[in-house]
Amino acid sequence: MGIKFQDVKYIYQGASKKDRTVALENINLDINEKDEIIAICGKTGSGKTTLIQHLNALLLPTEGSVTIFNQKIVRKNKLPLTPIRKKVGFVFQFPEYQLFEETVLKDIAFAPKNFGLSEEEAIKKAKEMCDLVGIKEDILDKSPLNLSGGQMRKVAIAGILAYEPDILVLDEPTRGLDPITAKEVMDMFLSIHKEKHKTIILISHDMDLVYKYATRVVVMKDSHLVYDGSKEDLFKNETYQEYHLEKPTILKTIDYLNDKLGYNISYNHYDIDDLYDKLLEVDYE
Repeated sequence: MGIKFQDVKYIYQGASKKDRTVALENINLDINEKDEIIAICGKTGSGKTTLIQHLNALLLPTEGSVTIFNQKIVRKNKLPLTPIRKKVGFVFQFPEYQLFEETVLKDIAFAPKNFGLSEEEAIKKAKEMCDLVGIKEDILDKSPLNLSGGQMRKVAIAGILAYEPDILVLDEPTRGLDPITAKEVMDMFLSIHKEKHKTIILISHDMDLVYKYATRVVVMKDSHLVYDGSKEDLFKNETYQEYHLEKPTILKTIDYLNDKLGYNISYNHYDIDDLYDKLLEVDYE
């Protein structure tokens, strides 16, 4: 087991004892260390961000425990957190918050150096990650803050991948990107997931993205975990509306084809190309 939440509660404490906000309540959740793409969904304020900040001990539970790769985290423990944080890498939705070095290459090499590699080894690892995410050599000596939004996102991603975390956490990974760049970024993560068997956790309000890429969906509502299961089951009834989620476009299209045109297409189709291939099969039968 990669990460395990047991009866986790988290309270944001205000200036006075009475000024308290319960952000997480009675959270029980198991996350495998490999081979999952988990989408964490829910409206703003539901507890998603607080939940993911427990994944590598950025926050410590007020009550309960989070076990991260066999290290049990409770509020009173004084464990060294650096080895834990090396296991779980975060890519935040605003990449400029993660970029601070003079050049792209130095920025990507920073984390592996910080985790113990020599400068030569860190530079080698950084260049490998540049090849992996599609960063061209001609921008390696540029300031990362002078790049386009899509390029900054790739630099931030390469900087995380360079220290080889076991689990990747993506906070709104396509926000602000044009559709072509967004697809490139998500397809890159899908390739990493398949080739390296890494578990990927993503927060997203984009249900089209969730339905195409996630293998499992976790839904937060009012500080509670209210759904943990397959994406197909989530949208088979109207319960998703209670969670303030939008039905994916592909499923709206399938509903129309089934209801208005008499097709009998299942929800096991995840993008328009997949659905188009299915329609070709139906037409030729």
